[in-house]
Amino acid sequence: QVQLVESGGGLVQAGGSLRLSCAASGRTFSHYTMAWLREAPGKEREFVANIRWLSGNAVYANSVKGRFTISRDNAKNTLILQMNSLKPEDTAVYYCAAQGVTGRYEYWGQGTQVTVSS
Repeated sequence: QVQLVESGGGLVQAGGSLRLSCAASGRTFSHYTMAWLREAPGKEREFVANIRWLSGNAVYANSVKGRFTISRDNAKNTLILQMNSLKPEDTAVYYCAAQGVTGRYEYWGQGTQVTVSS
């Protein structure tokens, strides 16, 4: 059974940092692109960042570039999102997802809440 389990969300003041983790299990993700997406209240789910599991090449949304860093720990099969200089507009439920070669997000985590207070 494939599972993506996020952790690390919480409440932080503006300017603070949080580190999200996504533990992946149930299959090999070496040929997947792993992504973080977020969904704020009343808004559509949006792309935050992704990383190719094998190469480590990463892509970021303009809104988080320079503040967030996506990485993966191959040994632990874990995806990480380091979030610095957080802003109130970063408040959202953050989801980990695995994107297959077709471009479709095939697997999703349950989400973790990030709340940034001003």
